[in-house]
Amino acid sequence: MSTSADPAITTQVSPRRRRRQAMIFRIVNVPMRQILGLPFRTPLSKNLMLLYLTGRRTGKRYRQPVSYVRHNGTLLTPGGGKWKLNLDPDRQEKIRLSGRDILARPGLVADVSEVNRLLMIMTEANPRVASFIPIARRDDGHFEEAALANAIKFGFRVVRWHPAGS
Repeated sequence: MSTSADPAITTQVSPRRRRRQAMIFRIVNVPMRQILGLPFRTPLSKNLMLLYLTGRRTGKRYRQPVSYVRHNGTLLTPGGGKWKLNLDPDRQEKIRLSGRDILARPGLVADVSEVNRLLMIMTEANPRVASFIPIARRDDGHFEEAALANAIKFGFRVVRWHPAGS
């Protein structure tokens, strides 16, 4: 694990732990897709939704379980994986949310201060979200700005979903 010279900053997640977490998600996502795809609300659907995405180059259809938090009529999702590369702000995507299919338009947020603010909203509403975000945090819980800027540089985003009709 790498550490910072600033004692107010917590340690970052090691690359080995991130690889292990990615492998676990690949395995766990198989039954999660089945459970989240059910036509009724399940305990998992309180914090997880199922995205139906189309590959940007292949056209292949994907179902991606992601965590979400409701905020001011939108759904907020941490976008650290490659799945977000298939998103187009001009195209609505189908989402299975609490057993119902909805359409929502994605907005990718890349501004460091706005991402930090949205991540704080997300982790306050659902503390488990922090376990999906491998970005160093300060002792006060806020995300370390340099680490967050670096993650954004390499593609991390917050996806702000705007459901159709809202």
